Parts: sequence; C-alpha cells; structure tokens
Amino acid sequence: MGDLLSAFWGYESALAANDVAALDHWFSDATGTLRAEGDIVLSGPAAISAFRRGRTGGAPPRTVERVHEVRLAPDLAVLTAETLRADGSRGLQTQVWQRGEEGWRIRAAHVSAVPQRRADDRGPDPGAVWRTTGAPLAAGAQDGPLTGVRIAVKDLFAIAGHRIGAGNPAWLTEAPVEETHADAVRLLLDAGAEITGIAHTDELAFSLAGANAHYGTPANSAAPGRIPGGSSSGPASAVAHGWADLGLATDTAGSIRVPASYCGLYGWRPTHGTVPTGGLLALAPSFDTAGLLARDPGLLRTAARVLLQRTEAPPVHHLVVDERLTALAEPEVQASFAAACRALSLRSGLPPAGRVTAAGRLDDWLAAFRTVQAVQAWRQHGAWIDKHPGALAPEVQARFAAGREVPPQRLAAAEATLAEARAFLDAALPPGTALLLPASSSTAPSTDAPPVEVAAVRAATLRLTCLASLAGLPAVSLPRLRVRGLPAGLCLIGARGTDLALLDLTTR
Repeated sequence: MGDLLSAFWGYESALAANDVAALDHWFSDATGTLRAEGDIVLSGPAAISAFRRGRTGGAPPRTVERVHEVRLAPDLAVLTAETLRADGSRGLQTQVWQRGEEGWRIRAAHVSAVPQRRADDRGPDPGAVWRTTGAPLAAGAQDGPLTGVRIAVKDLFAIAGHRIGAGNPAWLTEAPVEETHADAVRLLLDAGAEITGIAHTDELAFSLAGANAHYGTPANSAAPGRIPGGSSSGPASAVAHGWADLGLATDTAGSIRVPASYCGLYGWRPTHGTVPTGGLLALAPSFDTAGLLARDPGLLRTAARVLLQRTEAPPVHHLVVDERLTALAEPEVQASFAAACRALSLRSGLPPAGRVTAAGRLDDWLAAFRTVQAVQAWRQHGAWIDKHPGALAPEVQARFAAGREVPPQRLAAAEATLAEARAFLDAALPPGTALLLPASSSTAPSTDAPPVEVAAVRAATLRLTCLASLAGLPAVSLPRLRVRGLPAGLCLIGARGTDLALLDLTTR
C-alpha cells in the first residue's frame, strides 16, 4: 500500500504546486486514459495535458482529509480522496490507479465538488447557548497572543462579578458572586482574550449528550437537528456558530472530545494536572481537566501554550491504532476513520499507523473508572443533591446516586484497577507515540432520538473516551471524519505531558 499512497501524494503535491509536467507524469500515457469533472470528459493523455496547460491558476487550494482505498487486484486500485477547500466547500476525487513497468499511474479520474452544507438560517437559540453575555463580560490585556480572541466560558468557571450556574437554576440561585477569576480564565485574559459570555453546561457536567432539562439543547450548527454533545454543549455551540473563537471547557470523561466530534471542532483535553483548575467547580477531581474548543487549529495551539505556560513540544514520530478500539465505533465511522488515518500519515510525513494493544482490560477499566467517578461526584455534590430533591433531571440524578453507597472494598478495588490501567497505558504509549481512535462511537444522535438510543450511544462512546480520562493522558480531537455529510472526530492520545506534540499534528 505504501508505494501506491506515495504515488497518490506525489500527484497531490504536484496539483498543489500546479506543476503541469509532474501532473502529466502521474497520468498514464495509455490510450483511453480518462479525466472527468463536471460535464467534461477528457479522453487520452494529450487532451488531459492540454486541459491542465490551459487552466489559469491551477486547482483550488484544498486539504486532503480522508483517503479511501479499494484494492481490485495486486496492480489495480481505486482511491477516493475527500477534500476541504479554503472557502469551506468540499470535494471528492476518485482515481483508478494501475501499476506497470514505470510504477503506479492514474488510468481514470473523476473530480466533483460537494455543495457546502447550509446551516439553519435562523441560527441557534441564544437562550439555549448563553447563560449571560456582555460586551464583553471581561476584557483582556491590550497586547498578547490572544488579543481580540472571543471566548465562551463553560458555566463551571469562576468569573469575577458573576455566579457559577452549573447548568441548574436552583444551583445558580444559591451560588455566591465570585470575587476573582478562575485560574484558566485569568491566564487567557492575561494573554489578551476577552470573555464574550458564560455558556450553558449539562447539569453539574455529568452528561455527554448536551441536552439540558432546564435551559434546552444548544443547536449544533454543523449538524442541524442533532445534539451538540455534552457537557460542554454551550461553548461548543457558540464556537461552531461563530459567536466565539474559543470555548473554555472541561473534560472529565469526554466532555470536550464528544462535543468537538459532534460539532466538527478541534478539542483539547490536557494532561491531567497541567492546566490549573483553581476556581473550577469540580465533578470528579481525579479526572477533571480544563481544556479548549476551537474552529482553527492554530488558535487552539496558541491558546494551549498560554494555559500550559510552556512551549516545548518533542515531536510525535509514531502513529498507532488498536483495532479493538476502532471496532467499538459504528461501521461507517470505522471506514471514515481508516481513510482519515491514511490522510494524516500522508500529510504529516509519518509512517502509516502501526498496531498496538492499548485497550487491555477495557471492560474492567471502564467499570472501575465509572465507580471512582461516581463516588467522587457524590462526594462533591451529594449533600446539595439531598437538600434539593427533584432539582436534577432523573438521568443525571441516577448517575450521582450510583456513587452514594459504594462500599469501601469496591472503591479500593476500582482504584487499584485504575492504577494498573495507568501503568499499562504508560508502557503502551511512550513519548513520541500517538494512539489514533474515533473520538465518538457515532455521529451526533438526533435531538428527538429516544432516551434509550442516547443512553446506548453514551455507553459506547465512553468506552472510547475513558482511556485518556482514567490515565490522565492528553487527547486532541480533530474534525477529520465525515459520515453521510455529518462530522465526527479523529482522536489522538499521547503520553502524559506531550500535549503540544499532539497539537502540532492538528495543523498537518
């Protein structure tokens, strides 16, 4: 496969450079070679070459996001590339490659443009996205790497002069007015950012869906009619719609990675403990992290440097996949994932992903993670929940209740299992290695999906997101998967402390 993909990437590089001679090289000189685009079919190498030479400016700039391969015979294959153009439109390029004495050459090619998906002209309901906005709520430094960058802050972070609402009106009513900014908020303001508003979260951040029984479901501009994912639903919706450039959010069990996947965004969950969490309302402190959502990968990396307060980034040199993890996603997600991995390898210049065993005792690890998370969540908020019966949606209430009466022996066993899992993953993912896996098991469910379907999707996705969470590892979600026109994320997990190395791959 390597020599075929190398030939494809040689053609793609020539196309980007508008190198007509090189493009002629990659098309077979055999009689009957075809190139079709729109309603034009060119037959024969002379006609194809003349078309190339007569075109002004070459092909529109684009990024190859996914490459699909169908091998018909040892010396015959079909490649379909999905591309993203600078104007946001998408394209498809299907080529039949044949290997002869001179190597791989294109025998037939078809290029087509895909109309840009139109969002609902009405836009999202601001009331379901924002708890409060300002002009701005807080202004940053006049000169810094984030000057002028608008931030939507998840309603779990302290902002001086405002209350933390935690996605629940009863909590908001009783919350004190904060006197100082949360640590992460202060760092971003010091770098020049401004706080556009406080964005809604799922209740007490204990969900992955994005629906809130009190404030509604923030719209998913990337997939109209579908949920945005939670619990960082408000910041994700604000960023996806363009109301904010960055979302300051939290990720305990996937609450950045899942909304990023569903909303077609870049999302970063940092190495546990590397971004300060002072002034953040906790859910499960052993797993809570403060991270970011963005449309632009360069901005995401710049803001991550601000929060990490360091710049070094030893590079990733080895990509790996675990087929057991990939198989947890729906079949169409798996196909898009494989195509995205090929494209990432080509664009980054790294070898195709190798195989690794990272799942280990996944079922035992997930059960232990959920046990410890529930116990810590109950310790954080159980007293308040007991004093406010009926204040939480039933499904959220049930998640907290699961941690109420866990016996000490069971908790100790779960903590020991997590320690084993961390040691296993540290050995499986040394520095310089990035594990590739789908960021979610599916695309976003419909807003009217029955609760049993949403619960099933949540359970399946947790099996993918729990690894980085339970081990405290950095994870980045890239909007590189597409299934029937809907976004999904390609997740990269690395060794602890290698956040910037992972973020480097988002721009390749």
